[in-house]
Amino acid sequence: MVDVSAFHCDYENKWCPGCGNFPILEALKQGLADQGLVPEDVLMISGIGQAGKTPHFLRCNFFHGLHGRALPLATGAYVANCELPILVSMGDGDCYGEGGNHFLAAIRRNPDMTLLIHDNRVYGLTKGQASPTSERGFVTKIQPKGVRSDPFNPAALALSQGAGFVARAYCGHKEQLAGLIGQAMDYRGLSVIDIMQVCVSFNTVNTYDWYKKRVYDINEQGHDTDDWNAAMDLAMAGGDRMATGLFYKKNRASFADRVPGLADSPLAARRYDPAQVQALLDQA
Repeated sequence: MVDVSAFHCDYENKWCPGCGNFPILEALKQGLADQGLVPEDVLMISGIGQAGKTPHFLRCNFFHGLHGRALPLATGAYVANCELPILVSMGDGDCYGEGGNHFLAAIRRNPDMTLLIHDNRVYGLTKGQASPTSERGFVTKIQPKGVRSDPFNPAALALSQGAGFVARAYCGHKEQLAGLIGQAMDYRGLSVIDIMQVCVSFNTVNTYDWYKKRVYDINEQGHDTDDWNAAMDLAMAGGDRMATGLFYKKNRASFADRVPGLADSPLAARRYDPAQVQALLDQA
């Protein structure tokens, strides 16, 4: 068993005190340690935003890319080494806004990686604009009369597009989240965990108290994770009860399973042959 402290990093953290990103970071360390992984065997890729800073505070290999572009970067790394444990950390604006099309493409390709979305329903890094998951009527400095669009439903969209692993978690339940991260990393294909996260500075509606009154664990109540219709009902349910846990799990061919060139061994493990490269260039 790897100790959680193996993933500690002393890089200065400037998240706001009480930020929901802190328990997500702790759950992530626990999930990685439970997998028996060591930092040098883990790759984390992120985009822009407070969630995108997560790998700064984690001892591992990481690449901090552009806004909304973490998933294509991660897919490229996966193609180069499809045996490397890859996690992607994004916020709701980063993944569902700027990166929305990449989110859809990743579900279709099904690369083997774990996608963690810190969903606080607001843009925190740029000080509080509405995000794709903000509720209609949510008031911000630049939406003083409230958001006029309906909110994006991440779990329902992922399910409707055929994602094989769809879960929802709450930042205040670290043990549940750590367990879900472990299950997600064991899954062969794209695993999506939408994490309801509290922003203590720019979202005074969806607070810790607000979530505590609403969240419950479906897996403790015997939810059948093979039942797509039941999963969709949970994803679509509104009101005062908010389901968390693993909604749906189904095996699908991963991207590596679909590409013959990736079947035998990772590209990164193969010998570089300049003569073959030159021959290909000569044919071009």
